[in-house]
Amino acid sequence: MNFDPNDLYGVLPALILSVGAMLLLTSEVFLRTVKPEVLGPSPGLAEAAQRSLPQGSDAKPQPAPPPPDRRYQAWVAAAFAAAGLWAAIAQMGDPAVSLFSGAAVSDGFARVVAAVVCAALLLSCVVAFSYLESLRATRGEFYALSLFSAAGMCLLAQATDLIVVFISLEVMSLAVYALCAYLRRGKRPAEAAFKYFILGSFASAVFLYGAALAFGATGSTRLADVAAAVGRGGPPGASGLLYGAAAMLTSGFAFKVAAVPFHMWVPDVYDGAPAPVTGFMAAGVKAAAFAVLVRILVSGFGAAGDQVVLDWSRLVIWLAGLTMLVGNLLAIPQRSVKRMLAYSSIAHAGYLLVAVASMQRSGAVRADATQGLLFYLASYAATIIGAFGVVAVIERRLAVTGASDDLSSWSGLSERHPGLAAAMSLFMVSLAGVPPTAGFMAKLTVFRAGIEAGLTPLAVFGVLTSVAGLYYYLRVVVYVYMYPSAKGEPIQGSRLVSAGLAIAGCALIVLWMGVQPGTFAALTQSAATAFGR
Repeated sequence: MNFDPNDLYGVLPALILSVGAMLLLTSEVFLRTVKPEVLGPSPGLAEAAQRSLPQGSDAKPQPAPPPPDRRYQAWVAAAFAAAGLWAAIAQMGDPAVSLFSGAAVSDGFARVVAAVVCAALLLSCVVAFSYLESLRATRGEFYALSLFSAAGMCLLAQATDLIVVFISLEVMSLAVYALCAYLRRGKRPAEAAFKYFILGSFASAVFLYGAALAFGATGSTRLADVAAAVGRGGPPGASGLLYGAAAMLTSGFAFKVAAVPFHMWVPDVYDGAPAPVTGFMAAGVKAAAFAVLVRILVSGFGAAGDQVVLDWSRLVIWLAGLTMLVGNLLAIPQRSVKRMLAYSSIAHAGYLLVAVASMQRSGAVRADATQGLLFYLASYAATIIGAFGVVAVIERRLAVTGASDDLSSWSGLSERHPGLAAAMSLFMVSLAGVPPTAGFMAKLTVFRAGIEAGLTPLAVFGVLTSVAGLYYYLRVVVYVYMYPSAKGEPIQGSRLVSAGLAIAGCALIVLWMGVQPGTFAALTQSAATAFGR
């Protein structure tokens, strides 16, 4: 493979994020200590545990040394995320180019996904600043790991070689595993990270086995070579290997998108990870995983013109139906808001799979399905990060008081903090698909693409399962506005400014994409055209 320095411009968003991560790691050497009064009078849980004496000890507790000042790291990470977002948007109008001798590509589809990932990272860093500072849990590796994981997500969307897909997948996954266990004190973060790591390793093994089958059938790991082999039927006896490769590769990424029956890890991981990490994981990992899943199925095993050679849509249709049904049914009895959002993310993966199944058809139908998929990913990212931003504010208060995560903790939020109550209600309404929000337009575009692709029963089934979502989403709104607060203490306003800015930004995006959906649709036109061929 010949190296062309111009190829680095094609991976500029991922390059910017990687440079930012390495800069943050290097800056740890030059940190200075900060005065305790600057951080506030109340110690975090970790510091309080360290200062407490073991039972029966006669030693005097020693005050914890002042920690290094790492407050700048959130804003440095946010600045690099904004730079990556600018780079992705600046490349929107450029033609599609092959990178690194065909191992990757820079096209409209990858640029839109990179923009969604960088925007999700930007908002998550701002939310995480307030959350980590309140718990006195700001450490140097958090934002560096976030940048590295986002870089892997951007590269995943651009990969056109199964080896590059695997490398990008591990860059993203290993960083996310570590972020899930970031709050090291406690059983839930360690349990979440361990389950995610074990099941994620199994999914990676399944993907590698599928890649090995594809290589055995075609003699190459490039998606273009796989597509050529699918178009001509491959060598004698290769059809079985190609079907097995398609099934294995789809199963590997079905785990990442939380499709049923590969969804078992979602509730425990979402519940145990810190709320800002959960929001970023729900938005970024889902966007990157769907991007590479679409590229493998459409570019590797897709139709040759109007002729369907390898019909993978049946597998995706069954995955979509099961995912929509199981995700909504399991979300109904949940009392924890984080676990409810975890199960609902499974249902949203089913709605996205409707768009993926519609891409079996070529031409205008595939273009509409691609636009619907990208619009849904962007709207879901803004909505879920905003929702978990509000959850982070509630969660940090519960962590300090030692209360459990239950719907009762949301009672009377409108009295204590009307702004957070309005924002959370907006996000719940958007996730339920009520107009005029981004969630409504996203579901409309996805189901319309399914009907145009001849998948009317699947689209109708998706609409019916969405009705179940109205119950558990609006139940949160009922607790926020119609249940009296058990305790009258207000949420403290200190360190809420940055989280409030991120939540307000997410709310504006949700409303903007619901009222003016054509603006974002214009950005995705080049991506939809490329996949519609």
